[in-house]
Amino acid sequence: MINSFNNWIVANKNQVSSEVLGETVILNITSGIYYGLNETGTFIWNLIQEPKTVEYILGVLLDEYEAEPEECKKDLLALIEDLAEKGMIEIRDEASMQTITS
Repeated sequence: MINSFNNWIVANKNQVSSEVLGETVILNITSGIYYGLNETGTFIWNLIQEPKTVEYILGVLLDEYEAEPEECKKDLLALIEDLAEKGMIEIRDEASMQTITS
């Protein structure tokens, strides 16, 4: 669960993904769950192949797309929560990221 815009989003290494016609299909190798992303979701997926904060991702989205900030934030948080629930990503706090990168 996201409790701060300083949370880090990290793509799960136990997955494979493929982009087809601007959309992405992800397979969690461990669970066998497939997940499909539209063009905007694909943009986010490509962005988080390296760990990023929620705040950073939101900023990039607002720069890239003409979207209302509150609507963009709501949609981003919903996608992140869904991807995390399906095991496609991990949500980490700043302290756990410092431990990993130290």
